[in-house]
Amino acid sequence: MIQDQANDARISPWQGRVDSEEAGNSRRWHQVVRPVAEAEQPGCALVGFCSDAGVARNKGRVGASEGPLAMRRQLANLAYHLESPLYDAGDVVCEGDALEEAQQAFAKRVTGLLDQGHRVIGLGGGHEIAFASFSGLFEHARRQARPPRIGILNLDAHLDLRQSERASSGTPFRQCAELCEQHGIEFRYTCLGVSRTGNTEALFERAEALGVEWVLDDACRSIASPEVKAALGRLLARVDVVYLTICLDTLPGWIAPGVSAPAARGIELAFVEDVIDYLAARTALPMVDVAELNPSLDTESRTARVAARLVERLAR
Repeated sequence: MIQDQANDARISPWQGRVDSEEAGNSRRWHQVVRPVAEAEQPGCALVGFCSDAGVARNKGRVGASEGPLAMRRQLANLAYHLESPLYDAGDVVCEGDALEEAQQAFAKRVTGLLDQGHRVIGLGGGHEIAFASFSGLFEHARRQARPPRIGILNLDAHLDLRQSERASSGTPFRQCAELCEQHGIEFRYTCLGVSRTGNTEALFERAEALGVEWVLDDACRSIASPEVKAALGRLLARVDVVYLTICLDTLPGWIAPGVSAPAARGIELAFVEDVIDYLAARTALPMVDVAELNPSLDTESRTARVAARLVERLAR
């Protein structure tokens, strides 16, 4: 069963401090965000994917379905420094094991928002959000007179290319590859922050067969490192727009404990922020998402706070 929640139902998390005694602009996110149905001009639209069915299928620790709500609660109190309007486009909620239907519903919503001219930020939810996000952007691109070439940049400890009969949080980019193949389009996928010990040899072999480019976590020390700079340069040379997806388990476990599989090493938050800035200065980022926040495993909302900071940076 799919619950397709409308905007008004999820405005309740948008509560926070009001600095009424301050002179000048002292607005916070909760004072600015509006339901997307009230949009008078394109802006940045947040849409949640409340699912951990993919995590469950991947034998992970469930709880990520509450991730979008936790992110909104942390976003609510952030000082507002954006130039574009901010909208909440509600949630697509996966009930039970209806993952494929939820992915289709989310993709449809993403396509609609992109068609309206919004930039879209997906709030996860398990990393099964990635196939839904890409599918939505893919359909939007196909509707253009000259469809742009889409590249995928995944910041993740895992390649997420598992071969499985059923979709899961471990299969989204294999699904993306299959979608591209069905339409005769080149699959352009780069993954930064990959853990050698977190991916089997079979996964690396599959990545190589699919033409995937990856950089291991221990090489992701700086945006200026030769491996990172070369990988990003090659991706940007082949695409017109980038779908950027950030799996929170790419961060060290002590920074992001609230994920199904915390990283023993990971890549630093500053590196992730630098990658966002690097891409934003060089290409269009019409669709981005932040995935794998599991509030039930979080400590003092550390991971949710980090996720909110990343969303704020992506929204700039």
